Amino acid sequence: MVYNGTSIYDQESFFNQFMARRNRETSPNNTMESPVVTDLIDAVEGKRILDLGCGDGRFGLTLIQQECAFYEGVDPSLNMVQKAKESLPEENCTIHLSSMEDWEFKDEQYDIVVSRMALHYVADLSPIVKNIYRSLKNDGQLLCSVQHPVLTSPVESVASHGKRSNWTVDDYFNQGERQERWINEQVIKYHRTTETYFQLLKKAGFAIEDLKECEPQKKHFKNEEEYNRRKRIPLFLAFSCRK
Repeated sequence: MVYNGTSIYDQESFFNQFMARRNRETSPNNTMESPVVTDLIDAVEGKRILDLGCGDGRFGLTLIQQECAFYEGVDPSLNMVQKAKESLPEENCTIHLSSMEDWEFKDEQYDIVVSRMALHYVADLSPIVKNIYRSLKNDGQLLCSVQHPVLTSPVESVASHGKRSNWTVDDYFNQGERQERWINEQVIKYHRTTETYFQLLKKAGFAIEDLKECEPQKKHFKNEEEYNRRKRIPLFLAFSCRK
């Protein structure tokens, strides 16, 4: 069976395995992507924040602990929404079950919009980016991360077992739908080049302030072998943008 994007997270076996992997201290999300997000995000105290693809709410809890004024999370997975509601306080926080495509964006509501590892599930990204721009206050920040295009590029899905020791970058400029073998399931994602992401953000009106490929930093790794392996190929691409 092939799962369309985030619908995979409501498949129980996949969800349980994903959560076990994602919450490992040594997960690349924690050792590579998360430090970059921490460095790039504006000071959140007193800010209204929208999180598109909020997942289990772990990042939302961090933002609330840093005293953001209001946190609003949106995710299309019922499993993720339930986890987020369990872990987040009810005060100054709301979690919604919705896809980005169906979410009703309101004008100039947020100081920061964040989307971590979710935009590569969206088939048509242009209207989403335009709606994000519209929903931000003047001088607001969009901070987003995606799976790096060198990983999404191959049309042929790689069925790997254990730690991968090589990668193939192919069909890079052939953009569009991909089926990826992931935790024993077939999942649909959408490949875009780095240039396409940049142009979508620019055409929506954003000033791109920073671009990061989340290069591993040795201080975040306890194992030197893992650190050296992660230096071989980028896993993440992150943008910090200003309205």
